[in-house]
Amino acid sequence: MALEPVALLLTVLVAAPLTVLLLLFLVAGNKRPARAASPTPRHRLRLPLPPSPRGLPLLLRLGRVPTVVVSSAAAAEEVMRARDLAFANRPASAMAERLLYGRDVAFAPYGEYWRMVRRVCVVHLLSARRVGSFRRVREQEAAALVARVARDSAGGAAVGLSDLLTEYANAVVSRAAFGDESARGLLDEFDSGRRHRKVLTDFQKLLGTTPVGEVLPWLGWVDAVTGLEGKIRRTFEGLDGLLEKVIDDHRRRPRSGEDGGDRDFVDVLLDVHNKDQEHGIQLETNEIKAIILDMFSAGTDTTTSVMEWAMAELVTHPRAMRRAQDEVRAAAAGSTGVNEDHVAQLDYLKAVLKETLRLHAPVPLLVPREPPADTEILGYHIPARTRVLVNAWAIGRDPATWERAEEFVPERFLGGGAAANVGFKGQHFELLPFGAGRRMCPGIAFAEGSAEMALASLLYHFDWEVSRGQNREGTSSLDMTEMSGITVHIKSGLPLVAKPWSGSP
Repeated sequence: MALEPVALLLTVLVAAPLTVLLLLFLVAGNKRPARAASPTPRHRLRLPLPPSPRGLPLLLRLGRVPTVVVSSAAAAEEVMRARDLAFANRPASAMAERLLYGRDVAFAPYGEYWRMVRRVCVVHLLSARRVGSFRRVREQEAAALVARVARDSAGGAAVGLSDLLTEYANAVVSRAAFGDESARGLLDEFDSGRRHRKVLTDFQKLLGTTPVGEVLPWLGWVDAVTGLEGKIRRTFEGLDGLLEKVIDDHRRRPRSGEDGGDRDFVDVLLDVHNKDQEHGIQLETNEIKAIILDMFSAGTDTTTSVMEWAMAELVTHPRAMRRAQDEVRAAAAGSTGVNEDHVAQLDYLKAVLKETLRLHAPVPLLVPREPPADTEILGYHIPARTRVLVNAWAIGRDPATWERAEEFVPERFLGGGAAANVGFKGQHFELLPFGAGRRMCPGIAFAEGSAEMALASLLYHFDWEVSRGQNREGTSSLDMTEMSGITVHIKSGLPLVAKPWSGSP
């Protein structure tokens, strides 16, 4: 405790001149003549980045790293389809290297290893059959979510829905990744001390953090002074210990070897590991750990973000809320709860999910790409090793593509609507919450199934209102302020009043 004032003073002394230096680097233009170089805008120190004029790629100077931001469907299509191979590589990430063993899928450079582990994920972990095998998990955890809402809302108290949705998403991914027995042990520890939950939360936050030394190498010492280095080390050690324990437990217990519905991700990955080769590369223990962490980062934070914003939009649009509730209550009429057969019938809820993803892309700036050789975007020269960011937030709100672009209108995705045929699985470049092309997120079906099951259950069992006095004015309007990170959450924590539906059996 005695060192805290010293650390704070050092942080302030470092931050003041560093801020000035960073601003100078951010606004510095390129003095050299360029071949149809991307336009460089005046920088706005906030996220999400605005769309560029006429949808052209924007060039930013982030320290020593030239960065191009793509914010139109046409430019995104060129990056992710026409020149997908040229932009398939990822820039080196010190944070991913240290937290993910340098062997994960999302941040891996394009090459033989990436192709191998992506195939493992797509074929063995995230296929339609595998995702379907976790139906029981989703239904049970949705029922548990409903029970927690009922408990916390007793007496008319407001429910902190963000925390409950996070708990639901973590439980689904934990059971899918580790199996019921191992996940139960981890969740027990969450409730007593919450040590593992803190490690996972810190992991998510660190993945969205760029160390100063990565942008300005000569200021790398700042990361040690501010405590970032120590936090990275502690988080990695906590994660590694957790994963080592789970993998050891799985190795000790007998496995049938049959591809049954009770097999979790660790079971499947250990089977791949035990094979002599998987397309020429053997899957080692650290690679199993890295893939599991990818499943957590993609399956918890992003799924929670989607569910949060869907509920926020519905509660602030009562007509849409009523239509979604009427639909799910009709589909599950006479049932004690919602199951996935009911969810399959919910066209309006699926439209709500699409509209939420359009307005609130979980990752506003998709994971960066880095071409190894010179290339082009819309005729503009992109030098080798330029970082390319696709601004999914701006593309989803582009008025050149979307009518009433800033409004929540799920009906646009229904039959007869202007976007009835538009999906979010990489075929339509005006809606790219999960990317497209070779580097598209492979876990879309897993996230979609988890989000739909939870939302349908919440809408079936409860009527929802904004908690009065949850904003500064003391009124019942919902504070929609964003809390930015690698994913964007609602800052207020979504305090809502849940009233049990009188028609629920």
